[in-house]
Amino acid sequence: MTPRRAGFAVVVVAAALVAFPSVRAHEQAQIRADVRTGADAAFTAAYNLNYDQAMALARRLVAAYPDESAAHRALATIVWMHLLFDRGALTLDHYLGSVSQSNIQMPPAPSDRATVFTTHVERAIALAEAHVRRAPRDIDARYDLGVAHGLRASWMATVEGKVTSAFTSAKRAFDSHEWVLSRAPARHEAGLIVGTYRYAIAALSLPKRWLAYIAGFGGGKAHGLALLEQAATAPLTATDARFALALVHSREGRQDEAFDIMTGLMRDYPENRLLQLEAASAAWRAGHAARADAMLTSGLAWHDRDTRPKGPGERALWIYKRGLARVSMNRLPDAESDLRLALTQNPVGWVRGRVHLELGKVADLRGQRGPALEEYTRARTLCTTHRDPWCQEAAQALQRRPFAFEKRQ
Repeated sequence: MTPRRAGFAVVVVAAALVAFPSVRAHEQAQIRADVRTGADAAFTAAYNLNYDQAMALARRLVAAYPDESAAHRALATIVWMHLLFDRGALTLDHYLGSVSQSNIQMPPAPSDRATVFTTHVERAIALAEAHVRRAPRDIDARYDLGVAHGLRASWMATVEGKVTSAFTSAKRAFDSHEWVLSRAPARHEAGLIVGTYRYAIAALSLPKRWLAYIAGFGGGKAHGLALLEQAATAPLTATDARFALALVHSREGRQDEAFDIMTGLMRDYPENRLLQLEAASAAWRAGHAARADAMLTSGLAWHDRDTRPKGPGERALWIYKRGLARVSMNRLPDAESDLRLALTQNPVGWVRGRVHLELGKVADLRGQRGPALEEYTRARTLCTTHRDPWCQEAAQALQRRPFAFEKRQ
């Protein structure tokens, strides 16, 4: 080989060494984009309550991209969402109260679903961890790892009732996404987990808050809210962040903002009847009882003609919510009719407790203190049994003082 040919060979080899990583990076970026498109389709189906379609899409995604953490995570997430629906965790009411125990006794998840979830969330974590070992400073790898750990923590807390055991995975999720934000502040999607945890920790009692700080979690409601608002602008997390913001606004008394979020979600996912239920609930909390009544009436008709699966006690929930709005409007005969009808529609335990609470209010408004006290006693017992602290406290207060509408100034 002549010196010139040798020099040319060196140049070719050097060019190849530079080009191959670039090609691999391009290919990896295309794979991530394709996985994201497939996951978006599966999540759109799930958010429209089309869970069978969502599962089929997610399974195809995993089959096509078995070595992508995000594909396995999508499948595990849809298993989790579907199970929460089947268990009746249908509305924000489940999260507006407070958890009074570190671990909650819950029925075990069906073994087939638990196996699918565990298999794919663990695979998602393993793939993300392997990616982090290969490229410790890779933003995507750290992001994937944080989301996978956050998903595992959510399953443990909401499905298994193991709030304490979820702590380790929650901390891994928090740390991973704090790392992402510290190095790539424009990756607003990482603010979903960090913002949610910061807000939640700030809302804890002081002793629990200190324990969280000692363990390395950061708090701060304002900071958490700002991160959630940024996450709502990121395509990857826009939907989940808006759900989180609706919950936060409801807890903070910003009900009109929660209503606006829910009506926006209704436009994005027009097949999800439960979003109309949520929007109506937000309207009622904002003081717009007539609007809530109209939305609940049309939503109940939608529920009755929708042939897809319903959540446990879902019809009772629609009717109870309308009865609640009608109590607020002082339409007592209509309210009582709805509330008593709700009791015949197999309501879940916490709904049954709240129905009796409203029936007590109806009796108080009619000047029937004896029947009202009987209803509040039933409500308090049911709310205690079904771990609904808000309802329990409300029933106890109404046992001491009759319900009456606040006088306007």
